[in-house]
Amino acid sequence: MASDIKFVEFIVDQIENPGLVRYRKMFGEYAIYCNDKVVALVCNDQLFVKPTQTGRAFIGDVVEAPAYPGAKPSFLIEDQLEDRDWLSELIALTEKELPKPKPKKKKAKK
Repeated sequence: MASDIKFVEFIVDQIENPGLVRYRKMFGEYAIYCNDKVVALVCNDQLFVKPTQTGRAFIGDVVEAPAYPGAKPSFLIEDQLEDRDWLSELIALTEKELPKPKPKKKKAKK
């Protein structure tokens, strides 16, 4: 079941001040970016934040689950979706710990 765009927009609207936050449709679901880093996925109207050590320490009692079958476990965020400050802090901490995306290779001309 694909996620509802209104849910994705709600999540993005909840995130304040960690940097440029946007979303992109991928494989029928959505990736959430912060400063061009994928920090979370929205799948089946659930928020899955990429796992990091600082994120784990911030959350405390984490719930981990794969965003889709075969995916590595991520932090499943359920009860704190309405808490804008908490969610914004988690995304900011996650973005800081994740590596910068690798530059895309240019296609060779034929």
